[in-house]
Amino acid sequence: MSDVDKRAVAEAAAELVPEGARLGLGTGTTVAHLLPALARRRLRLRCVATSPATERAALAVGLTVEPFDRLDELDLAIDGADQVARSGWLVKGAGGAHTREKIVAAAARRFVVMVEASKEVDALRPPVPLELLAFGLEATVRALASARVRDGAAPSPDGGVLADLVTADLADPAELAARLDATPGVVGHGLFAPALVSEVLVGRGGAVERRVLHDRV
Repeated sequence: MSDVDKRAVAEAAAELVPEGARLGLGTGTTVAHLLPALARRRLRLRCVATSPATERAALAVGLTVEPFDRLDELDLAIDGADQVARSGWLVKGAGGAHTREKIVAAAARRFVVMVEASKEVDALRPPVPLELLAFGLEATVRALASARVRDGAAPSPDGGVLADLVTADLADPAELAARLDATPGVVGHGLFAPALVSEVLVGRGGAVERRVLHDRV
């Protein structure tokens, strides 16, 4: 995503945040543009960060960040994505925080996704990011067949091993998501179902297109 498109979608997303919101902050380069855009609005916010990097960056621009264990629901969560299918399915997790990102998205009444036009795809394609338990790692990797541990990658924010499913059949994302959820040793995966997504903001040539899927109440 160009810096122009990153700033455009980040500023559009920041304008969706109401005064006093309980806000989930995702992780990644587009979220890095969102944080100063939020700070410029000078809203009273209670923010939850999905990674230490996001927390540090949010605090640096003056946003209030608190542990997620103090909140049981969020008004809004905002994050980027690696792929957005026409069906509304997402692939997330290149930055390794997908387990936390999914927890935050599920806890929010609205989940807004920011992407550039090239992230829109007709159908999802591999790789699918994974977070795996270190205990029994080789057995889990064998059970998944095409999983590959990320070489030299730091652990996830919660100490999990980061990997990718590199040759997955994504013709039926729901079936694959269910299989991954049922595999012992898989902490989380980067397939996000359409039911989680309220709307997608797409940056295209400096302009922003808004695609509303639904609102979760």
